[in-house]
Amino acid sequence: MIRLIWFYLLFPSLLFSQSIDLRTINYAKFSKDDERIAAQYGFINTDCNHFQFFSKESPNWMTLFDEMQQMISKKDRKLNFYHIGGSHIQADIYTHDFRTFLQTHWTGLSGERGLVFPFDLAKTNNPSNYHFSSPNKWKSFRSVNDHSDDLDYGITGATIKCPDSVITINFKHMRTLIKPPFNQLRILHNTGEFPYELNFGGQELLVSETSHHAELGYTDVTFTDYIDSLDLQFVKNVSDAYTLEIYGFEFLNELPGITYNAIGINGAGLYTYLGNEHFLRDLRVHPPDLFVFSVGTNDAFASFNSFDPSVYKRNLESLMKLILSVNPKCALLLTVPNDNQFHNSPNKNTERQREVIVQLAQQYQMPIWDFYGVMGELGSSLTWKKNSLMQSDYVHFSSTGYHLIGNLLINAFTKYLSAFEELTP
Repeated sequence: MIRLIWFYLLFPSLLFSQSIDLRTINYAKFSKDDERIAAQYGFINTDCNHFQFFSKESPNWMTLFDEMQQMISKKDRKLNFYHIGGSHIQADIYTHDFRTFLQTHWTGLSGERGLVFPFDLAKTNNPSNYHFSSPNKWKSFRSVNDHSDDLDYGITGATIKCPDSVITINFKHMRTLIKPPFNQLRILHNTGEFPYELNFGGQELLVSETSHHAELGYTDVTFTDYIDSLDLQFVKNVSDAYTLEIYGFEFLNELPGITYNAIGINGAGLYTYLGNEHFLRDLRVHPPDLFVFSVGTNDAFASFNSFDPSVYKRNLESLMKLILSVNPKCALLLTVPNDNQFHNSPNKNTERQREVIVQLAQQYQMPIWDFYGVMGELGSSLTWKKNSLMQSDYVHFSSTGYHLIGNLLINAFTKYLSAFEELTP
């Protein structure tokens, strides 16, 4: 008997999976926050606002729950979350709301800022919660529409390039409640030769170590103390016409908590990220514990006859397999895209995407977040627009709409935690 007890203490997910059926979870008792949303917006189907399982068991989501519980109780570990998509994610409005919740809800678990891209320098919409500046002139490229032979995109799917001999980049947090300090900087850049000396202005005395990883395309800089802004200068130490390419920055620390990396490029689809040459390489450097897929609007933004659900399914499954190849225990969350209008008519392809997503969710024992159902399904974008929650293109949301999505996602995530906690013996 004692041996059996110790066995289940070591492998709690086995006890969980033998005692319940995830398809039967009743989320109604955990919906108090959604009730307030439903009272304000009666057209929103908050009954759909939870992570729905189509398999009896989900070992990966039990693993995530176990890791979350251990992190919360012991404050001894870090978890790495990714959320991938298109323009909704590049804006980083509702994803930043979720990030703020994850880094403030539990005392002593502030986490780190993680991966960011300098959209400011690329002359496109930058998330409002951070800011990059530079006196240099940059050229920007996105894997959505530029596949030049000399560009090898990484996980972000974007890059900026500058040939100057001296390059200055400044970073600071902006309008945000969370400003996690960092004592390690990871610069994602050209693979191979990296002929630059790095200077940090007034922060130079805090630099304790710099290490180049030429074949992996990044440089790590370690500081002796925490900082929350960056004054970085690249000084070229060769005379040839070498051009600096920046694919992103990671702001890291040793503090326990959740790193929440939002990766989004305007116009991106599943095919975009599958085509990024170094996506898998970059992901292996910092493997995911949770990976949220909010990709699909651009994949299905087409006429009914020209959209092929089998291609969408093949691409989604390929990206799922790629993530699981990095961490077989990673929890995947498949989001059904929002209702939208194509050529002034409701886009019926979203329903076909949901069918594909449910099939893959069942096959891989992962849940879905049916945001399409939460919105009200086909044609609901019209109602959201009438209520000032959506823009006039009937694809993107207003600021109020994005913040509402953030609240809905937070509520769905807390329902998952509460339900699993109650169902675990």
